[in-house]
Amino acid sequence: PPPGYRRRALPDGSFGKYLRSLPLKPHGSPVLYYNGDEKPNNNIYSAVVAMDIGKYDLQQCADAVMRLRAEYLYNSKQADKIHFNFTSGFQADYSKWAAGNRITVNGNHVSWQGGRMADHSYASFRKYLEMVFSYAGTLSLSSELQRANYRDLQIGDVFIQGGSPGHAVIVVDVAENSKLGKLYLLAQSYMPAQETQILNNPMNRNINPWYELDETQTTISTPQWDFTSSNVKRFPSE
Repeated sequence: PPPGYRRRALPDGSFGKYLRSLPLKPHGSPVLYYNGDEKPNNNIYSAVVAMDIGKYDLQQCADAVMRLRAEYLYNSKQADKIHFNFTSGFQADYSKWAAGNRITVNGNHVSWQGGRMADHSYASFRKYLEMVFSYAGTLSLSSELQRANYRDLQIGDVFIQGGSPGHAVIVVDVAENSKLGKLYLLAQSYMPAQETQILNNPMNRNINPWYELDETQTTISTPQWDFTSSNVKRFPSE
């Protein structure tokens, strides 16, 4: 963080500690699209999260947020808490998938079909996420998350506008100064599917890539989307 700011200690095993510890690709690495092409930077991002996104055009903005949440729960032995809703309202529980059930989509009708062997492997987990990414998005994720107060912004909170198109970015770190206030870092994916990136701050290059939490601010401008302070939401506590 900038001079004078410090990170608050977080509990081991917490979602915030997971996000703060995300591995990064070597400094200066370009963001890659799902097909291997490079995304032009144009002052959009300052770092790239070292996480494979697969070879399909699936892991876009809301998907990257869901991916980080799911990876945290899976790797912290809380896989039974992984569930996301499709835009249709269907609840896709990972526990049912791991038990050998698969999701069938027929028009607007979505249902579970059993008959497969139970599979808790990481490969199966990734297949589950591909199904979620195909049928969920900013609209469904926005309805799942709980409204949060911008003044109380925390690691793991999400700036999200549900719609077609909509967008979502996630807070991956926070630093504080008792007199100057709070700073935060944002990460996103975008369209087409691309590696998750730490965003630059187009509003204040002096503290880039950190963003200042200004309670009088109503618009939060990121390089590719503008949010409002009322767009902050949070994953519900399980």
